[in-house]
Amino acid sequence: MERVPMTPDGFKKITEELDRLLKEERPQNIKDIATARAHGDLSENAEYAAAREKQSFLEGRIKELQSKVAMAQVIDPSKIKGDKISFGAKVKLFDLDTDEEKIFFLVGPDEADVKTGKISVTSPVGKALLGKVVGDEAIIKAPARTFSYEVLDIIFE
Repeated sequence: MERVPMTPDGFKKITEELDRLLKEERPQNIKDIATARAHGDLSENAEYAAAREKQSFLEGRIKELQSKVAMAQVIDPSKIKGDKISFGAKVKLFDLDTDEEKIFFLVGPDEADVKTGKISVTSPVGKALLGKVVGDEAIIKAPARTFSYEVLDIIFE
C-alpha cells in the first residue's frame, strides 16, 4: 500500500468530513430508513428506496475516506527546507507564452483544486515542476498546447 502525501489542512478536511458522516449523517440516515419502513409496503415506498440509496452512498464515501486517512502521509510544508520544488511548495511562475505570473501550490492528489491553484504532484504540471529551482524553465506538454514556465520563487509555508 503506497502512502499518499497530504498537507495538514487536507488531512483535517478529510477527517472532519469522515467525522460528520459517522456522527451526524449515518445516524440520521438510519432514522430515515426506520421512518420510511414504518410507512408500510416497501416495494412501493419511494422514501424507503431513497433512504436506502443514500445509505449506500454514505457507506461508500465512509469507506473511501477511511482508506484515504489510512494511506495519508501528512507532511507539513512549513517544516520543509530546500531550494528545489517538491511537495508542499508554493511556486511562483512566469508564463513565457502569455507574460503572466501564476502561483501554484503543490499538494497531494486528494487535495488538488485547479480553481484555487492547488496542483497535484502527480499531475503533468506537478511532475514537470518537481525538482526545478529558481531560474529553471519547466515545459508542460498538454493535449491542447505546450506550456513554458520560468520558476520565479519557491516558498515553503
